[in-house]
Amino acid sequence: MTDKDKRFDLTERTARFGEEIIEFVKKVPRNTITLPLIDQLVRAGTSVGANYCEADCAESRKDFVHKLSVCKKEAKEVKHWLRMVVRAVPELRPEARILWREANELNLIFAAIIRKTKSKVNS
Repeated sequence: MTDKDKRFDLTERTARFGEEIIEFVKKVPRNTITLPLIDQLVRAGTSVGANYCEADCAESRKDFVHKLSVCKKEAKEVKHWLRMVVRAVPELRPEARILWREANELNLIFAAIIRKTKSKVNS
């Protein structure tokens, strides 16, 4: 599989995203402010891929849309937690920005898939 293929394979892309979140948080210094932020960021960032795997095996269109909606929600939540980490550790802004962009792209992709799937159901 080429890098381009991986870019369009959402299972691989969301798994890589979770891995990148894990690598990012390893750089965040541990203190009373950052520990809860790290926990929330890891939970949201790694759950995008886990929920996409569930969506990929959905039992119905309604189930698929629901699980993809969770992916979308978690990707959006990652953006929030990245913002909070950057507030606590400003020197991580450049790396956080890259992850924020990927979370935003995933959010937009999930939103488009949800819209298309719902329009198929209604037509």
